[in-house]
Order: sequence, then C-alpha cells, then structure tokens
Amino acid sequence: MLWSLFITFFLIGFVSFGGGYAIIPVIEHETLRHGWMTSQQLIDIIAIAGMSPGPIATNTAVFIGFQTEGVLGAFISAVAITLPSILIVFLIAVFFYKINDKPIVQTAFYGLRPVITALILFAAFSFSKTNGLLSLTRDAAIGIILFSLGLFALWKLKWHPALIILIAGVLGVIVY
Repeated sequence: MLWSLFITFFLIGFVSFGGGYAIIPVIEHETLRHGWMTSQQLIDIIAIAGMSPGPIATNTAVFIGFQTEGVLGAFISAVAITLPSILIVFLIAVFFYKINDKPIVQTAFYGLRPVITALILFAAFSFSKTNGLLSLTRDAAIGIILFSLGLFALWKLKWHPALIILIAGVLGVIVY
C-alpha cells in the first residue's frame, strides 16, 4: 500500500500544472480508483485541506495517506507529491533564464492557461455536484447563497479568505 501511495502521488505531482485546485480531479479519480476512500470522505478531506495552511494538493495527499496508512502513509504521500515539483523547479531554475525568451516556451504557456482554468472550473463543478449544490433543495439554495456571498466578499469587498472561511463555518453551525 505504501508503494502504491508513493507511485500514485509521485505521478500526480508530475502532472500538477496549475496548482492544487486544478489537480483535485486527478486526485479524486486516483483515490476512488484505488478504493482508498469514498467520494464523500474525499470531499470532506478536500474541504479540510483547503482550510489548512499550505498547498491543497499536498494537504489532501497527506490526509489520504494518513487515512490509508497512518503517519507513515502521510509522510510517504507528502514526499511523493512534492518531490516532482522540487525536481522540476530545480531544473527550471537552472535552465529557465536561458529559454524563457524562446517563442516556443511563451506559446506553450499560452496553451496551458485556458486548460488550467478549465481544470479548476471542473474541480469546482465536481465539488458542487458531489455536495448537492446543483440540485433543487433547501440545502442547495443555502449553499448557493453562501457561495454568492463568499464570492462577493472576496471579489468586491476584498475580504481575507480566512475571514470568509470563519464566517462560513459560523453560518454553517447556525443554519444547519
């Protein structure tokens, strides 16, 4: 199981373009494929990982590793998902300034941007669907209202995300 955790999160780490939120669909697919946890357990873990300090993909890997193999599983998963980034960043740091101005590098980045945006939107849609926010229920309506208020507070009022998370948690306790 430890080897499976390592290989899975190492490979996920190599395709983690666009940050943690963009890679959540891949983590979800692999976690469910391996049967490490249910979809609802994973959604709960992603919510906790998103509220925890640090990168969401790494936090999610740590939680999944801990759920499956305890402290050693958490450690293996954390190392596995971060090791590719460390290697890639090191290589890029060595060569980036030599190739940054090349047209092929610039065009590759232009090609990646819309796909990364699509992956992030897919993760948000998948998360919403799993949590029932896309159905016609009272809970979905409350969720959409909280989503809208959170987005408004972030975008227009420029509130700190931690404050919005805290308020949403308090509202969740009150409403539910």
